[in-house]
Amino acid sequence: MTPIGSRMTDDVLAELYATLKARATADPKTSYVASLYGKGLDAILKKVGEEAVETVIAAKGGDRQQIVHETADLWFHCLVMLAFLGLGPQDIVAELAGRMGRSGIAEKASRHED
Repeated sequence: MTPIGSRMTDDVLAELYATLKARATADPKTSYVASLYGKGLDAILKKVGEEAVETVIAAKGGDRQQIVHETADLWFHCLVMLAFLGLGPQDIVAELAGRMGRSGIAEKASRHED
């Protein structure tokens, strides 16, 4: 298993993100991602929500393979959402990196100060 932040993980996310961006101009009849883009943000967010629920259900069920499968679906659709909004995995990684070394309690409290 490859740890988060490894070269392989970075490469997979970057390659997938590039593919998602490229699909913006693809034919929606032949590209699932293009069809989502064509339906707009609400359709993309609906898929993110559906996959989040399926991930929770899988986690409650405890089947490791199903958890991995549903989490991959969730991450995929989150990346579609980010690409649609002009954001990328690097934006999320930068946010997470900025939180490193801070307690979750302190980080949440700082949100109320902004």
